[in-house]
Amino acid sequence: MLTRVRAGFGGGAARLRASVWAIVQSAAAASLAFFVAMVVLGHERPFFAPIAAVICLGTALGSRPRRTVELVFGVAVGLTVADLLVLVIGTGTLQIAAVVLLAMAAAVFFAGGTILVNQAAVSAILVVVLQPPDAVFSPNRFLDALVGGAMALLVSYLFPANPKRIVERAAGPVLEELSALLVEIAAVLKSGDPERGRQALLRAREMDDRVRDLNEALVAGLETARLSPTRRRSLQHLDLYASAGSRIELAVINTRVLARGAANATRRGDDVPARLPEAVLDLSRSVKALGAFLDESGGPGEARRHALDAARRATEVLEERHELAISVLVGQVRSAAVDLLRSTGMDQASALEALENAAGRASEIG
Repeated sequence: MLTRVRAGFGGGAARLRASVWAIVQSAAAASLAFFVAMVVLGHERPFFAPIAAVICLGTALGSRPRRTVELVFGVAVGLTVADLLVLVIGTGTLQIAAVVLLAMAAAVFFAGGTILVNQAAVSAILVVVLQPPDAVFSPNRFLDALVGGAMALLVSYLFPANPKRIVERAAGPVLEELSALLVEIAAVLKSGDPERGRQALLRAREMDDRVRDLNEALVAGLETARLSPTRRRSLQHLDLYASAGSRIELAVINTRVLARGAANATRRGDDVPARLPEAVLDLSRSVKALGAFLDESGGPGEARRHALDAARRATEVLEERHELAISVLVGQVRSAAVDLLRSTGMDQASALEALENAAGRASEIG
């Protein structure tokens, strides 16, 4: 019991450390928004200003500035539409449905994305619930929403979340899962278990969401580093991730094809040479070393060495077996090796030359 409590406390502390900057940003933006709306604009109760600041900053954390601007206008549109409608139809249960419907319709009409439309609806609900029965139309809430959004943009521009950390947190799960998946594919090829092969293929198909998160984090991180004067030092490191990102995505695709080939081989009961799963394990080691390289805690040498070892072991299989199914698996290992070599900064020609020097041309073997 004590161990579980300690583990829970440790996990909570880790989550707090990871989110402390975002919490500080939201607190600062909310305070600034309230101050500007009340002191500068003279609004008596500008509660929508800090609300808009927290909504915009929290929802758009790590996102592109365009999405933050979209949120600002989503909140403002929802407030304006709701204010006007409440004056006509009043407040109540049915009125909430009507106000949300029209606020979302207005947001969609102005070509708003999902975030804008949802925030328009949330803002409209707040107006209906909080609106006094004898209230009259005032542009103050619209202005408060703009002030809140502006303060969120200002805080995120001057004191943005660390784009390097955002990208590292997105890249880590991709590389860890890719390495673990390759280990599992090697085990499938060794064991010949059809059910295990099917599960590995399903696992490979589930990696797309993580790759998508990495791509979004790369775009957001690069844009943040370019726009914010306090984060431009991160550009060089982010460029390293950006150059590796597309190749990592291709390595994931090749691994999925490899998982499909392994699943088919086990289903047919093929006799897989022992060198092939060893080659797949070399790919896993290369992925782990690639993570260290991208974190700048190691050079590219180890990742390249393991990738070339994988290609060499796989190609040696063709000296003994040149069946179509085996050739397909070998080809996927070699393709993944090239993608990993390119992820370390090698261009296409250099990666192919290094692979052919280490393993030879697959077409000339067997």
